[in-house]
Amino acid sequence: MKRAKQRSEQLFQQLETISTTGGHEDEDTENLLSIQSQIVLRATDTQKQPRMKKFRFQLLHQWLTENFPPAKAADIGGGKGLLSFLLAQSGWNMTVIDPVKQALPPKYKDLEVGKRVRIEPTQTVQHITAEFEPEHAAGFDFLIGMHAHGCNAKIIDSAAQYGCAFVLFPCCVIDEPFYPRLGVHWLEALADYAINKGHTIRPFRLNFKGQNIGLIGGNGPQIGHWDFPKSNL
Repeated sequence: MKRAKQRSEQLFQQLETISTTGGHEDEDTENLLSIQSQIVLRATDTQKQPRMKKFRFQLLHQWLTENFPPAKAADIGGGKGLLSFLLAQSGWNMTVIDPVKQALPPKYKDLEVGKRVRIEPTQTVQHITAEFEPEHAAGFDFLIGMHAHGCNAKIIDSAAQYGCAFVLFPCCVIDEPFYPRLGVHWLEALADYAINKGHTIRPFRLNFKGQNIGLIGGNGPQIGHWDFPKSNL
C-alpha cells in the first residue's frame, strides 16, 4: 500500500511537471504521435484491480461545483448517470452519452450530511444512447470522462475541435487509438497528447481508491484562469 501511494505521488508530480513545462521533449512527442495508428496489442488482464470507493461521483461533483460555475456538460460513458444527476441538482445542464441506457440508482449517499438520499423512480437525466463521437461534443462547455473506456483520446480531440473543456479520469488503454511507449504511464501519454492538441492541462486528485488522478484541460474560454485549488478531497 505504501509503495502504491509513493508511485501515485510520483506520477502526480510528473503530471504537474508536464502541465507546466509543455510536455516531454519533442522526441518523446514524435514517438507518441508515430504510434497513434498502430493496433493495440491485447493480453489477458490478471491483475487484481483495487476496489473503488462508492463515492467517486460525489467527490467529482463536489470538486466541479466548488471550482466552476454551472455549465452545459456531457457525461461520457456515464452509466447509470449519478454524476449527471448530482450536477443537474447543482444547476448544471447535463447529458449522459452512453451506448446503454440505464435507470438512475435508487439512492446515493450525500457526503455533506452523511445520509442516504432516495432518488424517485420518476427522476431522469438527459441521455444520448450512442457510442461517443466527436460531433456529440458540439454545444457543450465540458466533456467529462470518468473511466470512459476507449474515449479518452476522442474526448481530447473533440474538445480541441469544438473549443470546450474536458475532465478525464483515465483508467485503461483498451480501445484507444494509441498506447504509451515503454516507460511512459498512460496518464503521461494522454497529458502529452492533450498538450500537442493545443490544450492547457492540469492534474488533480480526489480521495477514492484506484486510479484517482484526473486531468482537466481545454483551449477555450470555459477554463478561464487556473487559480482553483488542486483539491485532494
